[in-house]
Amino acid sequence: MEVRPAAYRTLAARLRDAIRNGEYADGRQLPTEEQLSASCSVSRQTVRRAMQDLVSEGIIYRVAGRGTYPVAEEDRYVNHFGSVEELMALSLDTECQVVSPLQRKVDVETAGRLRLPSDDIFIVTFVRLHAEIPFCYTSVYLPPRIGRLLTDADELSSPGRRSRVTVIGLIDARLIDVRPGGSIAAAEQSVSAAGAPAFAARHLGRDTGEPLLRIDRLYFDGEDLPVELAISYFDPEHYSYRVKLKRRSL
Repeated sequence: MEVRPAAYRTLAARLRDAIRNGEYADGRQLPTEEQLSASCSVSRQTVRRAMQDLVSEGIIYRVAGRGTYPVAEEDRYVNHFGSVEELMALSLDTECQVVSPLQRKVDVETAGRLRLPSDDIFIVTFVRLHAEIPFCYTSVYLPPRIGRLLTDADELSSPGRRSRVTVIGLIDARLIDVRPGGSIAAAEQSVSAAGAPAFAARHLGRDTGEPLLRIDRLYFDGEDLPVELAISYFDPEHYSYRVKLKRRSL
């Protein structure tokens, strides 16, 4: 007996082909769920599931209150991260532009997240660009012992400075210099949706409160001590985050 594909997969394939064939070129909005449900004779739940698949593939993006739009492939930054090394490799095809250079300040909440005995930290903020398009605003917080290692890093020294570096890459190299065998060993990550704070929206060309993807990463050295907390806001119009999961062998 022939097995028919699920309706949502058929609809997703149809929309995928339409987008690739240019039917929604130049930022033209896709039909609404209600319109697709009526024109394709499927339930709105089927439409919603098909849309979810296309969003996860980085083919379309949704803007609350405005609609669903196709993503121009050349305008979207897509990468797969499964290791600390792959995060460091961001420097291969993106640029870092400093917003606020590395400086020391007092931050009680962040010091707590970094497990510090005092409230002193170092902070640097920057935007990351791909093909001249800013897609990420990041604040990096460092324990004093790590911040001092980077005070001579020209790449973090002045507003507007551009370079192809990652802060974790700079830290990793200096940790190895200071202590042979020392390096960044692991990271914890949390992902959430967040309204764009004013400071990030301004640099990403978005309106305050627009939905962004927030990713917090806390990095550890080989002794399980925090060495960096990075809080990033990603523009979903120019960035797709994907994770591939595998089952463990039984």
